[in-house]
Amino acid sequence: MSLFCCPICSAPLERLEQVYRCPNRHSYDIAAQGYTYLLPVSRKHSKAPGDDKVMSAARKAFLARDYYAPLQRALCRLACDLAPQGAVRILDSGCGEGYYTAALYHALAQTRKVQLAGIDISKFILRTAARRLKEGEFAVASAYHLPLAADSVDLLLDCFAPLAAEEFRRVLRPGGHFLYVVPAARHLWQFKEVLYDTPYPNEEKREEYPGFSYVDVVPVRDTIHLNCREDIENLLTMTPYVWRTGSAGKERLAALEELDTEIAFDIHVFRREN
Repeated sequence: MSLFCCPICSAPLERLEQVYRCPNRHSYDIAAQGYTYLLPVSRKHSKAPGDDKVMSAARKAFLARDYYAPLQRALCRLACDLAPQGAVRILDSGCGEGYYTAALYHALAQTRKVQLAGIDISKFILRTAARRLKEGEFAVASAYHLPLAADSVDLLLDCFAPLAAEEFRRVLRPGGHFLYVVPAARHLWQFKEVLYDTPYPNEEKREEYPGFSYVDVVPVRDTIHLNCREDIENLLTMTPYVWRTGSAGKERLAALEELDTEIAFDIHVFRREN
């Protein structure tokens, strides 16, 4: 049985070869790339929501170079420490191209039986995720209306994606953990110094959410060396800075052949209370 449930009637979905189907005869085709579409038309606010093809391609190319491998490794260590033994059910909310999703699956699958689902609002980026991890299941869906049953997952990851605390609490089992990754104050600081005359630090805060207890904040800090113009351009294109930066900043960045910049992430760890 799938981790997903029907977005229309909330009944469990069965995954067949080319379709998901619920007992009430609602069905959802599985695309050739391996993902399905569980976002009802009433909750779709644009023709192609989420990251477009250009942004998706830039993120895929950048992450393939493993610049964010320190974060990937930290998430795998946490997942192995927090996930229950035996069978474990994982949801990656806003999974993107599946860079962290696949790593979590393979780290946990060494010692556990893993069932994993990923959702994202962008169908373009999900194509990569579904191809990357054929053992998982992936769906276009909203984090604010997750197509999963209550208390159905043990571990939930939200990496730079919209936080839907009420829905996360609903789908996590009591005692399950939620990993929330955000940029720390000096994330991409030297990169931002090129783009802006006066760069600003990201806001850092600890926020409580009803139904969750705070477990820890795990810092990830490193410096990366971007050794070609293409990687620098992909970093810009995959971030909101591509929309927020004026022409002068973009011209300064385009003139660079290489760049060293800090990367800084905070992983906020929450536990769902009973």
